[in-house]
Amino acid sequence: MSHQDAPVSLDHIQPRDKAEILAQALPYIRKYHGKTLVIKYGGNAMTDPALQQDFAEDVVLLKLVGMNPVVVHGGGPQIDEALSRLGKKGTFIQGMRVTDEETMEVVEWVLGGEVQQDIVGLINVAGGKAVGLTGRDGAMIRAKKLKMLDKDDPTKEHDVGQVGEIESIDPSVVKALQDDAFIPVISPIGFGEHNESYNINADLVASKLAEILKAEKLVLLTNTPGVLDKAGKLLTDLTAKRIDELFADGTISGGMLPKIAGALDAAKAGVNAVHIIDGRVPHAMLLEILTDQAYGTMIRAR
Repeated sequence: MSHQDAPVSLDHIQPRDKAEILAQALPYIRKYHGKTLVIKYGGNAMTDPALQQDFAEDVVLLKLVGMNPVVVHGGGPQIDEALSRLGKKGTFIQGMRVTDEETMEVVEWVLGGEVQQDIVGLINVAGGKAVGLTGRDGAMIRAKKLKMLDKDDPTKEHDVGQVGEIESIDPSVVKALQDDAFIPVISPIGFGEHNESYNINADLVASKLAEILKAEKLVLLTNTPGVLDKAGKLLTDLTAKRIDELFADGTISGGMLPKIAGALDAAKAGVNAVHIIDGRVPHAMLLEILTDQAYGTMIRAR
């Protein structure tokens, strides 16, 4: 059942309370008016139809109150599904998808086609004007082949195929769209010096883009409540120094490592705040950006 079938009833909230809730958003709207927000869209928020609609509405609302959202998306589950339809099994080395030429073709049509256009459509239906881009558009993301060293034996290198690391990002196409009331939706595909395509980690693209655009915020939607301590309690406010300590004692590990490493680089490079938020919470983004409530972990440089 979608949202459209059963709109959430707010009848139980008194008009005065509704007005109060709206008024509380005012200082945040004022503070972030005209500022750029880079949003990494992935996880459940991306596959659950009700959460997809919430996400699209949040992005449009942020745009209409004067902020400049830029969306970077992932698509791991969708790529796996497409590969299995072709009878291919995705293989991973140290968390990275091994991407041969055929897999790269699938990645390009799934991310740059299907997934990207779904998101563009959702945002447009919610009243925005989204434009889909890959890193090829406007020569935006130049990449080179990722050199992956073995985590146990640094003399050994793994070949993960057409997986790229970012050499440089030219944000001029994003800026041109932003200045013209459009919402850019970016697939994390880069190109190399011989016009070859590279699959790039979406968290890293979002983090690097936030740095280059001098974004006010980088928002990473995930399938966890945020960064948790060893007892499983949410850590709502972290400095770069505290994050280094959490790396050192093993509190942050596994799939959170690249996410937080990119977030930390962005914070140190001048992005004022990085938010890692739970994409399974309806309208998590509005709650995090426009209210006093912490719905995830905020990372600050200092």
